[in-house]
Amino acid sequence: MVKVNGNYLKLKAGYLFPEIARRVKAFSEVNPKVELIRLGIGDVTEPLPEACREAMKAAVDEMGTLDGFRGYGPEQGYLWLREAIAKNDFQARGCEVSPDEVFVSDGSKCDSSNILDVLGEGNRVAVTDPVYPVYVDTNVMAGRTGEALQSGRYEGLSYLPLSSANSFEAEIPDQKVDLIYLCFPNNPTGAVSTREKLKEWVDYALKNNALILFDAAYEAFIQDSQLPHSIYEIDGSRDCAIEFRSFSKNAGFTGVRCAFTVIPKTVKGKTSSGQEISIWDLWNRRQSTKFNGVSYIVQRGAEAAYSPSGQAQIKGLVSFYMENASIIRRELAHAGLTLFGGEHAPYVWIKTPDGMGSWDFFDHLLEKANVVGTPGSGFGAAGEGYFRLSAFNSRFNVEKAMERIVALS
Repeated sequence: MVKVNGNYLKLKAGYLFPEIARRVKAFSEVNPKVELIRLGIGDVTEPLPEACREAMKAAVDEMGTLDGFRGYGPEQGYLWLREAIAKNDFQARGCEVSPDEVFVSDGSKCDSSNILDVLGEGNRVAVTDPVYPVYVDTNVMAGRTGEALQSGRYEGLSYLPLSSANSFEAEIPDQKVDLIYLCFPNNPTGAVSTREKLKEWVDYALKNNALILFDAAYEAFIQDSQLPHSIYEIDGSRDCAIEFRSFSKNAGFTGVRCAFTVIPKTVKGKTSSGQEISIWDLWNRRQSTKFNGVSYIVQRGAEAAYSPSGQAQIKGLVSFYMENASIIRRELAHAGLTLFGGEHAPYVWIKTPDGMGSWDFFDHLLEKANVVGTPGSGFGAAGEGYFRLSAFNSRFNVEKAMERIVALS
């Protein structure tokens, strides 16, 4: 009989969001007429920007002609999109990123997982706690951890605690680690980082020959012009950081699928024999072998996100969701809850009331307010006693959900 990857058996009973879906399904089967409002997963609800839609329609028509038809495209992404990304997202902010250092993909979640393909075993991995679960679970799947501990953490990982005491921004490790996952604006806490703090991380990475995996999927939601949007705004980062970005949340591409990863050619790793090697070369080889590229139609839609009309429409979408976050913050603060985040990110991080457990509060809101959120403990042991609400929903649903939750207080 074929053997399976035993590392999957080390995973906890269920990935966070499938467990939420299971509980919601069970509740709905017993209460089929109850109208639930879902503020759990970070899935957008508003229509795609018109500029992106029109570009994709034109691309479909183009594909219907002999001259315009395209088959396989470059696995790295079409040059015109990579040029637009490099120019608008990085060079415009003073970052030294060239188009050939941009790799277009179908999701930053995928890339932040697949990057492990080119990184060797034996790296000491540091993650924050709480943390986006994908960072941990993919390391478990790849065999880079030990067994799950009773606390929910895994042997072999270095955990960097986040709390209100450190403004949900991890302290620099006091031990040597090789691989560091950072996410700003942060999912799930909504925290942001300053240039000064990111400089500390870059300095640590350079000193310890570590690699930073920087998830900037929510950078478009930053409201303060003084805050950095990219790790590459920090001197020295081109030698020690890889950045992941996405069109999912800013342009509403969660169902369309387009993202990108930036790997500077100056980022190096070493072989088991100590030989220095380019991570760009390895990732390029990986993508050329295991990925056929994002559809031409989708990439034309992503390119249109950088047009003047596309930028204006995306700004409107971001403003809409941030207003939702403001409504959540305002109403729950009036209800006496302690809140974090929601100012530079579409997530509000809530301290559960009266010492209630995260999953207990989930069930409480589900059953009493018919609102679905995300238990903080699902993001790690340090998330226990917290709860995340997403601003990704219609204005009507957000306001209605707040009315229901406030009525419970």
